Amino acid sequence: MIKENVLLVVVDFMERDTWPAEDIAAELKELVISCGATPIETMICHCQKPTANFLIGKGKVEEIASACLKKSINLVIFSHDLKGSQQRNLEEAINVRTIDRTQLILDIFARHAKSLEGKMQVELAQLEYLLPRLVGHGVEMSRLGGGIGTVGPGETKLEVDRRRISTRIGKLKNDLKEIAASRKVNRNKRKDSLTPSVALVGYTNAGKSTLLNALTDAHQRTHDGLFTTLDSLSRQYTLPNHQKIVVSDTVGFMYDLPHHLIEAFKTTLDEVVEADLLLHVLDVSNPRFRQLNEAVLSILAELGTNGAPMIMVLNKIDRVDDQILLRDFESRFKNCVAVSALTGENLDQLIKMVTAHLAQSVTDIDVSVPIHRMDLVNLVHSQGKVHSINYLADSVHIQATVPLALARKFQ
Repeated sequence: MIKENVLLVVVDFMERDTWPAEDIAAELKELVISCGATPIETMICHCQKPTANFLIGKGKVEEIASACLKKSINLVIFSHDLKGSQQRNLEEAINVRTIDRTQLILDIFARHAKSLEGKMQVELAQLEYLLPRLVGHGVEMSRLGGGIGTVGPGETKLEVDRRRISTRIGKLKNDLKEIAASRKVNRNKRKDSLTPSVALVGYTNAGKSTLLNALTDAHQRTHDGLFTTLDSLSRQYTLPNHQKIVVSDTVGFMYDLPHHLIEAFKTTLDEVVEADLLLHVLDVSNPRFRQLNEAVLSILAELGTNGAPMIMVLNKIDRVDDQILLRDFESRFKNCVAVSALTGENLDQLIKMVTAHLAQSVTDIDVSVPIHRMDLVNLVHSQGKVHSINYLADSVHIQATVPLALARKFQ
């Protein structure tokens, strides 16, 4: 495979409530490096409004073309979404393959999706991105994987039209609905078994998978790069008070994540919506951590998790040398704990916080159970902590700590 030399074009329309162009450029560079390409140069284009032909001004397009020629650039990536006509016009004017940030993210997703569900979600997002950009009689499906490495369903190189893509989108949505229904059945089983669920959420590369591994020995694949984890993974964990919980890792979030990507991963993100407790993992070693926090909270609000119980996990403190600065970080967030998922520092404090929060859902019982209701005795053993048990002639006397929902069964 030819290694791409990339020119990054950051388009700044000078709007309020957006990241500074320099920060967008830095993150776009990280995305490119995650794909194994080499970012050669970055251009920032300050524009009042988009143009119909090229998104940016013609003079800037000529400047990009000149830079590509001088520096042997073979791929140009725009920070802003391009319309199909704009992408085509830019490629003709620059004479270099041109894509946008969404196509780049889709390519990373395609590289990292391992499960059948993950691959289906990525293909759905790719097709929904492609459909409105179809022109003429159709496009080559090889175009679909038009990111860094042309990964995904684009490798089939078939001519497709709107109808066939729409049919495929419908099929994928139906298949994902079936998977969502299966996930819901599993969640209901967990609820029936009175097992609380804890979801790890956060910006991509915040260290969620490392934290899951540290807590549960899940052996989840980790890598210092963006969007390493796309497939949801759940593992059981027993708290110090013997309460069993399920901890779930989820896909990482990102600033200005395209809406259709969130929609495509709704079946996975339902784990977040249904969780009893969220652990928001934030990389405090990242100089943009405040912006990363705001981006995650924005997506959580879009998912409808407003008001959900949350613990802020300030991660990667092993990379923060200034302890005074770290204490300042902790003072900025409510209900937070500073940890290093990699070294294990302060994980005991995190576990105590989780235990204290979920302890509100357990209570002590002191009951006598009829001897023919051994099913209840088994539930106490499996879902609670038994302090004492005495088997009598016609009953079983139990003292235990159990979930509130189980305690109600005895009432």
